Amino acid sequence: MELTDAKKVVVFDYGFGNVRSAERALARAGADVEITRDFDRAMNADGLLVPGVGAFAACMQGLKEARGDWIVERRLAGGRPVMGICVGMQILFARGIEHGVETEGLGEWPGSVEPLQADIVPHMGWNTVDAPPASELFAGLDADARFYFVHSYAVHDWTLETENPLMTAPLVTWSTHGKPFVAAVENGALWATQFHPEKSGDAGAQLLTNWIGTL
Repeated sequence: MELTDAKKVVVFDYGFGNVRSAERALARAGADVEITRDFDRAMNADGLLVPGVGAFAACMQGLKEARGDWIVERRLAGGRPVMGICVGMQILFARGIEHGVETEGLGEWPGSVEPLQADIVPHMGWNTVDAPPASELFAGLDADARFYFVHSYAVHDWTLETENPLMTAPLVTWSTHGKPFVAAVENGALWATQFHPEKSGDAGAQLLTNWIGTL
């Protein structure tokens, strides 16, 4: 029996991301999922998921060629939910620095994506996170829940300040690999994770269910 009230989620297909695994995970979490780069479908969906794997500069180039930068900007301007995963989160920041080369990001948040400061790179495998108590993204998850990471770069310093007292300050979740880094952000309609929820078993499924529940 087809669910008619399922939320419509578009996995944005711009050539950089595990779109099929994201599709399967979102469907298991109850969403009506479509993989596409179609402008209108991406704009009109209840939620837009922006995956990302590989190099920051290549992802930004692919996103711009697919007009994804404009789609993200316009959706957020209208309060329409967007979620970034892995490099799909990193490109939301102001810049990425890889091999000494700086690439401009989408600039939704200030800050630089820089090489991990750890003895072992990449950070590959399961790790815990430190989520704020008010987090909706991690609601229902134990403090020792583990998520799957695969990355060599991260944001180590969160610099965004909310000066308007009427605006809700972003919720920032941290993890540690050598040095603490930003593992997730909840900022109004824009949420993102450095880890892969679609590869994180039951914990990741709960997290995606939480996001879908807000759409």
